[in-house]
Amino acid sequence: MHLKALTLRGFKSFASATTLRFEPGITCVVGPNGSGKSNVVDALSWVMGEQGAKSLRGGKMEDVIFAGTTGRPPLGRAEVSLTIDNSDGALPIEYAEVTITRIMFRNGGSEYQINGDTCRLLDIQELLSDSGIGREMHVIVGQGQLDSVLHADPMGRRAFIEEAAGVLKHRKRKEKALRKLDAMQANLARVQDLTDELRRQLKPLGRQAAVARRAAVIQADLRDARLRLLADDLVRLRQALRTEIADEAALKERKDTTEQELKKALHRESLLEDEVRRLTPRLQRAQQTWYELSQLAERVRGTVSLADARVKSATSAPVEERRGRDPEDLEREAARVREQEAELEAALEAAQRALDDTVAHRAELERELALEERRLKDVARAIADRREGLARLSGQVNAARSRAASAQAEIDRLATARDEARERAVRAQEEYEALQAEVDGLDAGDADLAGRHEAARRQLAEAEAALGTAREEATSAERRRAATQARHEALALGLRRKDGTGILLGARDRLTGVLGPAAELLTVTPGYEIPLAAAFGVAADAIAVTTPRAAAEAITLLRKQDGGRASLLLAGPPDGTRPTADGAGDDHGLASGNGGRAPDRGAENGARTHEGTAPGDDAPAPAGPAADGAPAPAGPAADGAGARHGLPDENPLAPFATPLPAPFATPLPAAALVRGPAELMPAVRRMLAGIVVVDTLEDAETLVYARPELTAVTADGDLLGAYFAHGGSAGAPSLLEVQAAVDEAAAELAELAVRCAELAEAQHTAAERRERSAALVEELGERRRSA
Repeated sequence: MHLKALTLRGFKSFASATTLRFEPGITCVVGPNGSGKSNVVDALSWVMGEQGAKSLRGGKMEDVIFAGTTGRPPLGRAEVSLTIDNSDGALPIEYAEVTITRIMFRNGGSEYQINGDTCRLLDIQELLSDSGIGREMHVIVGQGQLDSVLHADPMGRRAFIEEAAGVLKHRKRKEKALRKLDAMQANLARVQDLTDELRRQLKPLGRQAAVARRAAVIQADLRDARLRLLADDLVRLRQALRTEIADEAALKERKDTTEQELKKALHRESLLEDEVRRLTPRLQRAQQTWYELSQLAERVRGTVSLADARVKSATSAPVEERRGRDPEDLEREAARVREQEAELEAALEAAQRALDDTVAHRAELERELALEERRLKDVARAIADRREGLARLSGQVNAARSRAASAQAEIDRLATARDEARERAVRAQEEYEALQAEVDGLDAGDADLAGRHEAARRQLAEAEAALGTAREEATSAERRRAATQARHEALALGLRRKDGTGILLGARDRLTGVLGPAAELLTVTPGYEIPLAAAFGVAADAIAVTTPRAAAEAITLLRKQDGGRASLLLAGPPDGTRPTADGAGDDHGLASGNGGRAPDRGAENGARTHEGTAPGDDAPAPAGPAADGAPAPAGPAADGAGARHGLPDENPLAPFATPLPAPFATPLPAAALVRGPAELMPAVRRMLAGIVVVDTLEDAETLVYARPELTAVTADGDLLGAYFAHGGSAGAPSLLEVQAAVDEAAAELAELAVRCAELAEAQHTAAERRERSAALVEELGERRRSA
């Protein structure tokens, strides 16, 4: 078997269809960088089922599709076909040539083909599994994979060997078979549970059958009661129907009578209306006569008034002045006028009486007409009510007839259902008797055994839950322990020195006075590693020695071996010597001879390290109150100052009388944050004399302006003095910080080791409990099945 041809279309850099033909033996693909040599190998891996985009040197699987160039648009799919010569029958397929095709679309869809027939990816993997090629192939080593093969761990080498030997296929088949067996075991357990459940339900089913028989009897009684109620309702409705029919006849008779009375009232109303029409002209004429008589009476009254006025005028004038008509004529005329007035008044009274009689007669006729109209409305309303009652009664009759028909149909249906229920009851009784005969033989010991089996199953479930919880906690603790172990080892590697410090530590058995790395000997208050590392400077990575003689021997050894340079921290001066009064401090670490400049840092630390020069040898005259001869505060006053600022006895601010600004009411002296061997602490206090730890760089600036003789170091490791400053972005951690991290990781690792041991014991106990519970469940299950 050998590869015969490879056809690429739209795969990576092969935009056009490209066919590569291979011959038996070795085929080399040569070309300049970027010409697509590696794409050929990627195409082989991809067509044989590779699913990892990173293995194909891409970010996602769609990256294998030709993305286009300036002169050619991108394609929508990638297709690779591999033709394999199978003349020797190495592949388990009845073809001399096998063509495997894989197609990838830009929308994410894929297609697989074998000799042009659509198939699954699993079919291709199964086909190639016996040939040594496939998805996980040891025969294809791509770019950057050779190093991973050479530096593989034992598990990785085993995977390569198993792939080459063809063991991996059988292992996968074994895993697949085991999964099927587990699934079958789970199904078997479910079947067993169902069987047990059905056995346990036999007795309740018998009780349910008895309840069903009782329910059938009750339902039959209920149906009979309903039938009797329906028959009673039918009789009552029929009686009501007959009553309603009788009432309907009486109502029809009353209706006829009322209609006759209505006709008489209408006839009388028409007569009255004719009388009104006949009397209306007479009333109008009487009204006109009364109006004319009223006008005539008004004229008579006017004439009488005029006559009276004239009489008065005639009687009041002097005799000699009277002229005109004869008085007798006037009297006769007045008498005639009086007679006319009397006649008019009599005619007026007669007309008034006639008018009053006519008005009264008309009012009487109107009252009679209104009364007849009300009677007519009442009769019409009564007729409408009767009609409505008749319609309602007709509806009730029809509804009663419908209910009677429905009741009869229900009676027929219930009778049929009763017969069917009796037949079902007989069959249920027979089934119940058969089941009861079977259950009676199991009732004796089934209850107690079922209860014990159920309790055992609950105990098993609880034990499995406890075991699962213990396993999860143990796995989580083990992962945390492994991560902490790796972090501890990585930090410990950071403590290994390859410069002169490492040489001195390696030769510490041949040297005298070497105490060890200062980072291991000193303990810093947690959280202050960064500012203390900045305060120590290179001394944080130094090796602690006892005397200047020991330091000189160490430096001589480095020069002889050309081992580079190293920083040394001297524990104290030679035996028999003591610092002088102007020797830069006391046991409290106050550098009174530095004259307001920052403590030696950087290259100046050499004065206290490998050059062996004691600190403060070249310090200028002290400044501040101490330099002026004023004694430093001591005794209670000094204690009060320290207590006022909240500082320990090693407070470098205590000797200064002027109070600090408000933001620095409680600065932290650097020397108070370090602990170590008693022989090394004097040197530490001298190095950290006058150094105060503050929060921010602004606080440091304010402090230095207020106290030029002090040096401030911030929480970020920035150091600021009156004449020296050092800081910036974070650099490489010092040995002091690394040692603190190593100690913290070691403590956490010890706690996790204890926790892992406890969880392992708990897991073992839970596993034993589960095994006991499983054995008990199995035993009780066997006993129940045998019973």
